[in-house]
Amino acid sequence: MNKINIKDITLFEFTKIIGLDYIEFGKNIIIDDFVLIYATAPMKIGNNVHIASFSSLTGGEELIIEDFVAISQGCRILTGTDDFTNWGFGNSTIDEKYRNTKREKISIGKFSIIGANSVVLPGVTIGEGATVGAGSVVTKDLEPWGVYIGNKKLKERNKKAVLENYNRYLDDISERNFNE
Repeated sequence: MNKINIKDITLFEFTKIIGLDYIEFGKNIIIDDFVLIYATAPMKIGNNVHIASFSSLTGGEELIIEDFVAISQGCRILTGTDDFTNWGFGNSTIDEKYRNTKREKISIGKFSIIGANSVVLPGVTIGEGATVGAGSVVTKDLEPWGVYIGNKKLKERNKKAVLENYNRYLDDISERNFNE
């Protein structure tokens, strides 16, 4: 297991977290091996969140991940990136004044799922219950409870069924805690 010991979080040996002082952790979080979290601005990871292997969360701006979110294998959540469409050039080796960087907050709503190998770019809000298909590049806000490939909405997710299932989960947790 990981050398970092954070209550109510399962971290694996090859998880890398930089900037712990910027991160607010919820409970019952799993962060798999080969995940990189690099926080230089406030970051909140809610309750019952799973961040799967080979994902990275980075960029230098605020990131909010609400409860019951799944970030699948190989995802990139980027609160900052270079924009090469105008005057900027270079990379992290070049002083910021020569780079056209875009750093903006990302919010991922409760019950959302980000499919494997997807990229979420700066400034995006993913609404509650939204599902992002594998291999997507998300550049714009996604409405709650939609099923998306990239920014294209394919259909609605069954909000009623998800919330009914969530209420069963809460009842089970409550009963289990009562019996202990």
